[in-house]
Amino acid sequence: MSGCGSCCRSLLWPRVLLFGDSITQFSFQKDGWGSLLADKLVRKCDVFNRGFSGYNTKWAKIILPRIIKKSSTAENPVAVTIFFGANDSALKDENPKQHIPLDEYVENLKAMIQYLESVDVPGNRVILITPPPLCESAWEKECIAQGCKLNRLNMVAGEYAKACVQVAKECGTEVLDLWTLMQKDNQDFTSYLSDGLHLSAKGSEFLASLLWPLLEKKLATLPLILPCWRDVSELNPEQSLLEEEENAKQPL
Repeated sequence: MSGCGSCCRSLLWPRVLLFGDSITQFSFQKDGWGSLLADKLVRKCDVFNRGFSGYNTKWAKIILPRIIKKSSTAENPVAVTIFFGANDSALKDENPKQHIPLDEYVENLKAMIQYLESVDVPGNRVILITPPPLCESAWEKECIAQGCKLNRLNMVAGEYAKACVQVAKECGTEVLDLWTLMQKDNQDFTSYLSDGLHLSAKGSEFLASLLWPLLEKKLATLPLILPCWRDVSELNPEQSLLEEEENAKQPL
C-alpha cells in the first residue's frame, strides 16, 4: 500500500470552542488560559478561539449562528465555553455602548444555550464562565488614560456573575464562578489581573486550573489520535496508522 494512498479518510479532530469577549480573544497569547488548555488536549482535539474583544451578549447572540451551524454529529463541538459579562456589566451612564441590562444579559445567555441545543450541542457540553472580579483602582487608570471615567464596578460585575450562575442552574449547564473563586477567603485577587479587568498570566493559570477538571470530565473518553510512535509497526506501518481510523471518529 502506498504511503500517500488516496483511499484513506481524512482524520477528524473533535473540537472545543471557546466563545467570549476579549478575555477569550487574548487567551491564546503567551501563557494564556486557552493555550494552556490546548496544550493539554494536543492530539485529542482542536481548541478553537472565538473571542471577540469588546463584545457583549447582545452581539454574541447575533453572531453565534455564524460560528456554529447544524452539522453532522461528528462535527459538533464536544465542549463549548461561554464567557461574557465583563462588558455587559459596564456602567450604563459611562459606557452605554457595551452595557447590557442585567435581565437582558440573563435572557441572552439563555438564548445562546437554547440555540446550541437546537444545533445538537446539548447543555451538558456547555460551560458558562462568569466575569472575573474587577480591580477598580487599576482599571480606573486605564480609563483615565483613554480619556474617560471609571466605567465598571466590582460590585456590579458580581451581580452579573451571580446571574450567570443562576442561568447555569436553570439551563442545566456547568458554570465556573470566576468572580467568587478569585476572591475566595478575601484573598487579594489583583495579581490575577493585568490591568484591573483582563487576566494576567497568573490569572490565566488560575482559570485554566479550574476549567480543566470540568473539561476533562467531558473529554475523558477521547482517544489519542493516531498511535504512539513506539506502537507503529516497522514492517507494516500502514496497518498501524490506518487501522486507527475508526478510533479517530468523535464520540457521541
